[in-house]
Order: sequence, then structure tokens, then C-alpha cells
Amino acid sequence: MQVLGVNWYVLKETGSATSMGFAVLLQAAPTLLLSVWGGVLADRLPARPLLITAQVAHAALAAGLAAVAVTGVGGLPLIFAISLATGAVSAIEGPVMGRWAASLVDRKTLGNALALGSLTNSAGRILGMSLGAVVVAAVGPALLFGINAASFAAVVVALFAVRPQAVPGLPVPDGGPTRGGVRAGFAYLRGQPVLLLALALSFVLGSLGRNYQVTMAAMSDGPLDAGASGYGFLSTVFAVGTVLGALVAARRRSLGYRTLIVAGLFASGLQVVAGLAPGTWSFAAVILPIAAAAVVIDTTVGTRAQLDTDGAMRGRVLAALAVTGSVSAAVGAPLLGWLAEHAGPRQTLVLAGSAAAIATVAAAVALDRQHGRATALALVVPQPRHPVRRAAFRAARIVRPAGAVCVIAPAGPTAGSIRLGELALAGQGVRR
Repeated sequence: MQVLGVNWYVLKETGSATSMGFAVLLQAAPTLLLSVWGGVLADRLPARPLLITAQVAHAALAAGLAAVAVTGVGGLPLIFAISLATGAVSAIEGPVMGRWAASLVDRKTLGNALALGSLTNSAGRILGMSLGAVVVAAVGPALLFGINAASFAAVVVALFAVRPQAVPGLPVPDGGPTRGGVRAGFAYLRGQPVLLLALALSFVLGSLGRNYQVTMAAMSDGPLDAGASGYGFLSTVFAVGTVLGALVAARRRSLGYRTLIVAGLFASGLQVVAGLAPGTWSFAAVILPIAAAAVVIDTTVGTRAQLDTDGAMRGRVLAALAVTGSVSAAVGAPLLGWLAEHAGPRQTLVLAGSAAAIATVAAAVALDRQHGRATALALVVPQPRHPVRRAAFRAARIVRPAGAVCVIAPAGPTAGSIRLGELALAGQGVRR
């Protein structure tokens, strides 16, 4: 609701869509610069005090917007400054909230919880845009900003009410020392090839296949000849698709890399079909499952970023994921807009969908090779003959830590003596 109110206020005061876009940019730009520091804070400090501070800051900034809208003091420069500050608070808050939320559920249900979070966000966008438009049209943006400022009190109460210790979820920092800072986070990511592949695929799919604000507008104004009403209809369909995708992801028992590849191929193929759709209704029928697949992709990548990383680095990995999303939007939107203007909207959808499909196939091959390398490190030996020892051997293989490979090798010159060791691989503090 606040985003809509800011956009409407700036557009009314300036009559310039460029100025409105600048306000949006100011809210998004801090993510590129500050998210990594938010990740460091998430890994070093207890989350609850940081989150409460962020909510108070959000409330104060929203109250500032309300004051500007009522009095006019400060005008557009102050609106732009508050937009920038709001983006900065959100950039710090995001990794902290992501890591803390993981402490409220266990590993098995983390993917479902993230999917339900996507459902909440999607529903909030739909309801927020609808209600925000009504409030702005009826009484102006000042009341909207005031309501938003007051709403953060409920968030603070909820933060105090939650008892993380009641659920054996993923651990959160206790204020003790952690390994390094921003540089340590980048160094850790360089040693995680599987996670880097997931982030790279997320970037490609996000930049070429996610910026439907651009391609839907180009199709509505061009080949579909649907106009502004058609664009609004398609935006609503896309929003409904995100809700359905969140429900699908929430019902899955596990979200692994196979799900990421399947969803990526599915969305990319449908994007090509969307470029060939003859009318508005057929185009809408295609973008609905595309939106659902997009949420499944985001939820899967977020789940793997939580589960497949060292606990001391999880906040910084989540920050890298946020930066990836922001960069993909910043790169993809102008690129798709340029292609739609020079090559045509239909050709843009077909070309971008084909490129995304090729990237997904390449990522699948690379992930399979990484899996093969990890498997090759395990030396298979005959199981013990004694039934009790055989059962213990199998149990050890089942419960060994994620990311670890049991290696059995001769300990001495005699073939009869063996030694069992664990080689820690990507995931739990790599030591080479």
C-alpha cells in the first residue's frame, strides 16, 4: 500500500513517470549495497533486537511520509530521501528476517514454511494494491501512510510473542563470534559450486523470464491490442498465479535441485508459447502457470540456500540471494524493454524463453557433474558380514551429516586393517 501511495504522490506532484520510477529505484538500490552487511549482522547478532529496531524505523519513516503528505514540508526531496532510507532498512532487515524465520521450523518443513511466506507476500501485494488504490482515491495518501506507520506496532508485538526455543529449528546466532565478515562470505560462496550454480540459474530465469511487468505491458500495447485494461487484467492473473505457485510449493514434501530444473524448463517453455499466443485470454492462460512456476523456483532456491550452507554463513548467503534478485530485475527489465522495442514483444518472449531453457539445461548438466564428483569420492567396500555390524554400517551411512562422504581406506600395509574417516565436503565448513 505504501509503495502505491508513494508512486501516486510523486506522479501527482510531478506528472512525470520518470520521477516515479526514480522513487522506485531509490527503494530498490540499497539492496545491492547493504544486503551483504545485513547478512553479516544476521550471522553475528541476535535477530529479535535487530528486527524490532527495523520495525520501529519503518514506522518512523512511514510517519514521515504522512507528515510530508499533510503539510507539504520537505516536498519531493524529502520523499526521495525517505524512500532511500526505507530501502536501506529493508536491505538490512531481509537477511536477518530470513535467517530468524528458519529458526521457527525444522528442516523438513522449512520449504513448506518458505512457500507459505511467498503465499502471504503474494496475497499482501494483491490486497495491498487493491485497498491502497481505494484509500488513495478516497482520502489521499496521507491516511495510507499513517495506517502503515501504526501497523508496525502489531509486528513488534508479534516479534515479542514468538518463542523460537519452542521449536527445534535451524540455529540462530547467540551473539558469539563468527567467522569473518563480508569477505569471508564471498570466500565461502566461491567454495560452494552447487549453490553458485543455483544462484546463476536464478539470475538468468529472473532476468529473462520474470520481468513480466515489461513484457505484459508490451504485449498489451502491441500485438494483443488490449490497452490499459488488458494490462491490469494480465497483472491480476499473474498475481493469482503466484498464489497458486505458493500453494503448490507448500504441499511438496521436499524442494530439491531436481524441482528447480523441472520448474525452470517448464516456465521457459511456456514463455516461448506465450510469445505465440494469439489473444489476451490465451496469453493469460499461459502466464498463470508461468507465475506459479516462478514462485516454485524462488522457494526452491531459498530453501537450498538455508539448508545447504554452513550455519555461520547462512545470513550472508541469504544476502547474496537478495542481491541476485535485485540485479536480475535491474538488468532484465531494460534488456527486455529494449528487445521489445527493436525486435517486437513476441520475438522477445520467444528469444528470452529459449535462452532461459538453454541455461536451465546447462545448469542441469553442471549440477549432475558436481553430483558425480561427490559420489566418486566415496570408496565402496564390502559391508561387514556380522548382522549387527552390518546394521550399524547401514545406519552410519543413513545418518551421516549432509554434505559428508564416508571414506574407507587401508590404514597400513596390511590389507586386513582398515580405517574409517569422514571427508567434509561443501556444506559444513569446508576444510581442505
